[in-house]
Amino acid sequence: MEQELKWIHAIVRRGSPKAADALVRAYYDEIYKFVYWQVGNREDALDVTQECMISALRSLLSYDPEKSGFRTWLHRVASHKVIDLRRKAGNVQVAADTDADVQEMADAEDFTEQIQNRELLERVEQFVCGMSPSQQEVFRLRVYAGCSFPEIAAALAEPEAAVKARYYRMIAAVRKEFRDEG
Repeated sequence: MEQELKWIHAIVRRGSPKAADALVRAYYDEIYKFVYWQVGNREDALDVTQECMISALRSLLSYDPEKSGFRTWLHRVASHKVIDLRRKAGNVQVAADTDADVQEMADAEDFTEQIQNRELLERVEQFVCGMSPSQQEVFRLRVYAGCSFPEIAAALAEPEAAVKARYYRMIAAVRKEFRDEG
């Protein structure tokens, strides 16, 4: 966190390309994985990740470390980019890339389970895309980014109880919709 703030300060104050490069490199892979599991397509994931990083660098003045950690803020930017992509694409179903591309994204021990769950994940993603952007954002930050409820609440400037309620209502809706599929 301290190093991130140094990089951010150098970017904002001096326009340091070296600090910008270091900040992007520190989070690129994590954001790519976050995006990839939501879009299921390598090219789209690369494009969205690049858009996210550019947008984040341009928006660093709006980042407030008192409200949320940089990681959470960056995942929030990426979440908005995924929502925008889905909106533009008309919420078309995502298709997984080749096995090699999927394997590149997975840890070896999780790979089999992830492949088996990919089809269900795609259908759940389609269902979630029909919800409001604010509901999608909570879902994406919690499920894909692994953010805690306090982190999400801080990033959204909302009470933690409201974030939890929104998330658990969404999960109940997802369970109801997909109850026959385990």
